[in-house]
Amino acid sequence: MKKKVAFISEHASPLATLGGVDSGGQNVYVAELSKHLARIGYEIDVFTRWEDPGFPEVVDWMPGVRVIHIQAGPVDVVPKEELLQYMPEFSLNMYEFILEHKINYQLIHANFWTSSLVASQLKKLLQIPFVVTFHALGYIRKLYQGSQDHFPEERIRIEEQIVHEADHIIAECPQDRSDLLNYYSAYPELTTVIPCGFSIQDFYPVEQKKARQILRLKENEIIFLQLGRMVPRKGVDNVIRALSRIKQCQQSVRLVIVGGESDLPDPELCPEIKRLQHVAQEEGVSLQVTFTGRKSRDMLKHYYSAADVFISTPWYEPFGITPLEAMACGTPVIGSQVGGIKYSVADGETGFLVPPNDPDALAEKMSQLICDPELLQQMKKNAIERVNTLFTWAKVAEEVSDLYNKVIYRTYEAAGRPQTVLTERAEQLLDADLIIGG
Repeated sequence: MKKKVAFISEHASPLATLGGVDSGGQNVYVAELSKHLARIGYEIDVFTRWEDPGFPEVVDWMPGVRVIHIQAGPVDVVPKEELLQYMPEFSLNMYEFILEHKINYQLIHANFWTSSLVASQLKKLLQIPFVVTFHALGYIRKLYQGSQDHFPEERIRIEEQIVHEADHIIAECPQDRSDLLNYYSAYPELTTVIPCGFSIQDFYPVEQKKARQILRLKENEIIFLQLGRMVPRKGVDNVIRALSRIKQCQQSVRLVIVGGESDLPDPELCPEIKRLQHVAQEEGVSLQVTFTGRKSRDMLKHYYSAADVFISTPWYEPFGITPLEAMACGTPVIGSQVGGIKYSVADGETGFLVPPNDPDALAEKMSQLICDPELLQQMKKNAIERVNTLFTWAKVAEEVSDLYNKVIYRTYEAAGRPQTVLTERAEQLLDADLIIGG
């Protein structure tokens, strides 16, 4: 019998277009992990907040995976920093959906702290165990962003609560696990490192000349690529500043920046693009910087393959999926020596690691790579080998499945309880018109 698992990803739907402020790595994680778990025999329902009235309540996304839209607040886009107030409604409506359709989930996988709050409520009502991938931690975010962090003060307290209520925590890299143990007193035996991955169907090398022709990029330029969400903590300004400091080789140099709130790079829709344009003007490199806006996922392999070097220098990064995708396309990565990037990028082998917010150090490594074609080619080969050995979504799904089985066994078989969610207590609560979290 197939195992049924409920994913909760309240702000990051697998159906979303990537590149905006609130759509990025978590969307990819939820989409790819659910897809690959379905391929090995799971039935996955992804519960996400209903923000587009054009979507039906239930979308049969692909074999074995449904996306279920739960009303919580207005059926409109709401910044994730403001979603906590709507989680009681999300909990209640998800709870009622489960009971109405008599679904027997054996496990819940919560993604992000607000989703984990819903999972915690459902565990209390329906006795369904849950695992959580936080994707980012409030305490660490505060350390780096200070007053620029606009999440509610309750976030850290709620995360501390969830850490000790969850049946298991998935840390995305060793640094993430260390932060959970040191700042949240997580139980070591219940905190396991399972990295993110890349899709071998979507990301593979495309011949560079062909990729540049498709994208209408010049063949005779050195191209650096930055791709991802357009928010300050991603450190794109650091890359622009480094561009003005690199030692020029014989070819001209261009920085291509992919991401934003619209398909065209509109600074009025994306304040971060406007800020970065000003940075480029201040540094005297406006003519060397190309903003593309957000791009569909099927176009990304062309951008990665067209580039000579991919750069990702955020202030902090719980994991970072884009460096994996770049390496899968045979593009070396220069990344910040933080979080998951220092785990996925092999310094000196598949690229370089540099301190965040240090354009001089970044410029030095950019110069070293573009002025040493032999080193660049060797890193391309190393990058492809490394990610295909360690970081495919198929491998990640197998590791997650093993963890699910341990949690399910520990919760149900070891306790000698039947695997059912329609408990007498749950039905009593529903009959009593319970308002969860109210």
